Order: sequence, then structure tokens, then C-alpha cells
Amino acid sequence: MSAAPATPFSYRWRILFVTALLTGLFGMLIFRLVQLQVGASQYGNDFLKRQGDLRAVRSAEIPAYRGLITDRRGAPLAVSTPVVTLWANPQQLIGSGKESQLAQLLNLPVDSFLAKLERYRKKQFMYLSRHQTPTVARTVLSSGIPGIYGQREYRRFYPAGEVVSQLVGTTNIDGEGASGLEMRFDESLQGAPGKKRFIKDLHGDAIRDIGVVREAADGESLQLSIDLRLQHAQHRELHRAMKETGAAAASAVTLDARTGEILAMTNLPSFNPNKRGQLNLAAMRNRVVTDVYEPGSTVKPLTLVAALESGEFDIDTVIDTSPGRIKVGGKVLPDPRNYGAITVSRVIEKSSQVGVTKMAQTIGHESIIDVFQRLGLGQVTGAEFPGERSGRLPDHDFWSEIDQVTPAFGYGLLVTPLQLAHAYSVFANEGRLVPLTLLATDDTHSSGQQVISPDIASKVITVLHRVTGEEGTAKRASVPGFNVGGKTGTVHKVGSAGYLDDRYVALFAGVSPIESPRYVTVVVIDEPEGDVYGGGAAAAPVYSRITQEVLRIRNAVPDTTQDDANLPLFASTGGGAGA
Repeated sequence: MSAAPATPFSYRWRILFVTALLTGLFGMLIFRLVQLQVGASQYGNDFLKRQGDLRAVRSAEIPAYRGLITDRRGAPLAVSTPVVTLWANPQQLIGSGKESQLAQLLNLPVDSFLAKLERYRKKQFMYLSRHQTPTVARTVLSSGIPGIYGQREYRRFYPAGEVVSQLVGTTNIDGEGASGLEMRFDESLQGAPGKKRFIKDLHGDAIRDIGVVREAADGESLQLSIDLRLQHAQHRELHRAMKETGAAAASAVTLDARTGEILAMTNLPSFNPNKRGQLNLAAMRNRVVTDVYEPGSTVKPLTLVAALESGEFDIDTVIDTSPGRIKVGGKVLPDPRNYGAITVSRVIEKSSQVGVTKMAQTIGHESIIDVFQRLGLGQVTGAEFPGERSGRLPDHDFWSEIDQVTPAFGYGLLVTPLQLAHAYSVFANEGRLVPLTLLATDDTHSSGQQVISPDIASKVITVLHRVTGEEGTAKRASVPGFNVGGKTGTVHKVGSAGYLDDRYVALFAGVSPIESPRYVTVVVIDEPEGDVYGGGAAAAPVYSRITQEVLRIRNAVPDTTQDDANLPLFASTGGGAGA
């Protein structure tokens, strides 16, 4: 049965329905347009604006200027210079026919560049050159090559180069502290980056800046306690010492005992932080704070403190060192020769093992270890340098006879050069131990902690001065025009089978000037060769030359009471063998 034909009435209703539907839809469209154009905020359509921004508005970081690092006088040690990082959109660059031209502008091998570009064919970002100079960047960006962009950044530059490299440290490619003080104070140095917004086109290219959201906050500057002039002097003298002795490495540190400021800290081998592609990880080590050594005879003045505190000895007390050797347990400890009956002062002057051993046997090892602890050995110094080691003091469950005496002459414990200098600062500061710092301070005299009496500190200073006299083991540490004091140390290095007979570490720790002690310098010469291997021969002359510069730079007044005061000031000492 077939369907009934449509009537004119049903066609009319269909037409009216479609017309009404279209009119309603058109009316809704007009209403929506009015709503979007006139009353967006009234009708709460910020959502659409946000969606549009997500598709067309982008944010970019405004790099912050990393804080300046200077020495105590304002000389720059680390600065940030403006550079440009070049990058490309491979999808725009490939096919332009200018790929080879770009490689030539960047001084890159064409074949390897084209191969890399091919690997990034499906990506929209590829680094071309990090930290390029503005001159080269302008040439590349103005070449008309499509898909090439630049971003402003900062690159760290170190004007003093290798002279302060281990101390100041380095930053990584992204400008973050990677070593040294750059890492220790990274948070305050780096500042806070800013933020700006821009509108991009369909291809991701920026077409218009729409304003800065947040200004960049530059990093804080850092003024160190280091004096670059003295740092240069230390670096020069350590180079000279390594050349003269054939040593594998050398270190030196100078500090102000009154304020706790570290005035110079130098290590060799060193490295140039401005040549990132040639960094030697071993040369980056700051040996003054990270390397530990048995201090040898340089701790005998600390043993002297324990002896004086015991009341059993004074510096004029006589000790019989005959026959020039002493047996402790199963080991014989010899002196270079039989000194006979000598005073405690002469025991230190001659670095008599027999005399120090007899002192240690009388007062006991507990009192010696106690003095070591009070003077800062076995603990960090407060300088807060990354990687600083605390060293180690002996702590045996059972103390054999030899264990009880070896700490007295510097074996069986480990110290860093900085710790040793810190301990000697007590003698130069009337018995007070002041925390060390690498930051410049306005204090002219820090109170510190009284760890030994001023009288004992004064007696030790007197003995240290005698060590550098004609009868002492460190006469080559003397400084023309000034009275100084100090102590030598020579220790065997340790190998897999024990102490090595032909490898040494030569040390010297000294205080100057004696009439008004203030400056402490420790010198370490690692593995000197030949006959010039002892502390008196290898390290003491270096101390002398460095201290001449310390006293000159710090405007110290010459000592009129010095025996050789008529010698020309700051004369250089020669080479040769020594005790």
C-alpha cells in the first residue's frame, strides 16, 4: 500500500519550522557576538581569553646578572659578561639552501653540522652555539637565514685566571655554581631571573612583546678576604719552588690571626677557568682544605703547649737527649746527632725526636691530644669552603707505647694545611682561636675563644723565633728586616706497603712579625726531589719569600731589633740544602 501524498499544508509547516530554526540559530550567534564584544567581563568569559593566550602568548625568561666576586680591595675575581645563545628551528632552516652558509658563519664543519641538522629534522629546537660573543651573534642573526634565533645570557669570566681558580671555583654552562665559592654562595650570587611575555605567530615566531611581567633581580656581590696581590705572590713563589725542587704539587695559605680572615690560598698544579674545554679535574682540587697530611714536626710547638701547661716543663728546663736515640716499644727514634743535655727550647729548635719523646712520656698522650683539639685539629675551621675536610686525630682502643708518643712529633694524625695555619694563629693571637672566614670583615680584632693562656702563647712565639735563628732548623725562613718564627716538618709519604723511603712532604708553618704577631703562613711542598726535600730546605725559603710580600703589602713596620736589620728589606733568599 503506497504512502499518502504530502499536502500543501504540511509543506508550509516544514518551511516555517526550518525558517524559525535558522532564525533562532542566527539570533543566538548575534547574541554571542554581542556578548563577546561588549560584555565579556560581565558574562565571565575570561576563560576564552585565557585559552587564546595559551595558544598565542608565550613567556620568556630575562636572565639575571650573577653577582660580582671581588678581592678585599675590590679587584674583580669573577664577573658576568653578556653573551648570546644561538638556536634554530630545524623545520624552518632545512630546505632554505643556507645550511652550509650557517655552518661557515659559526665556524663549524659543514658535514657534521648537516648531519646534526638532519637528526633534528622533526624538531622545532636545536642549539647552534652556547655563549657566543655578541659580535658573532649579530652577524649570524642579520644574515637573513630563516629559523635562526638568539637568546641573551651571561657567561662567567675570571680576570685573575688560574691564580684564584681553585678558590673562586667555576660555574657550569647554565651559569650555576659548580665548584669553589661559586658553588658555596650560589644562591645569593645567582639572583632571580625576570619574566616577559610576547605574542607568537603560527610558526612559533615572536611577533610582538606585550610587556615585562617581572624584572630580573641581580645577584648579590661577594667581597672576599683574599688580597689578589698576595695571591699573585704566592702563586709566583710556588711556581718557583716546584721548578727548583721538582715537586709534584705545592700549596700555601696566609691568614690574619686577629680577624680570622684568609688573605691568600694557593695551589699548584692549577687550571685556567676561562678555558672550559681544557679543565683538569685533578688540578681543580683545593689542596689547602681538601688534602690531609701527617704534619710531622710542625706540631711539636703544640706538644710544647701541653708540656708547659703540665707544669713539669718550662722553655729553659733541661732534657738529657743522650745518646741521641731512644727506644720506645720495639722502635728506635733517633736524632740527627747526640745533642746531649739541652733545654726544652733547644729541643724544638733542633727538632729533637728524643727530647719531644721524653716530654710526651712525662705528660701523657691525653694532654697532647687535648691541646690538639683545643687548637682546632680534627675539626673544620669555619671557613665553609665546599669539601673542607676535618682531618683526623688518633683514637685507639688500645694505646701501645709507640702510639702514645708518635702524635707528639706529628705522626698518626692527619691535618689540612688550613687547619695547621688555624692552630698556629692561636700563638699569634695571645692564645685565642678565631673562626676563619673567606669573606672580608670590618673587624680589626676578633675576640675569639681563649684556648691557651697568653703567657704560654708568648713563650711558644719566643721558641718559634729561635727556630728561625742561626742555631735552628729553619734559618732559611728568616725575613730580612723582620723577626719571624716558625717550625719545619718533613714526613714520609705513605704507600700501599707503608711509609716510602724516597717520597716526602716538606712543610713549614710560620708567624710574623714576632714583636706584634699577626700573620700566619703555611707552605706545603709535595714530593720534592733530590737533596732539597726537607722542610728547612724546600718549604722554609718559600715561606720567607711569601712573608716578605705579606709584610710589604700589609704595611708592617720593620723590626729594629733584628740581628740582621741592616740587610736590605725584602731581599730574595737563595737556593741550596737545608735542615
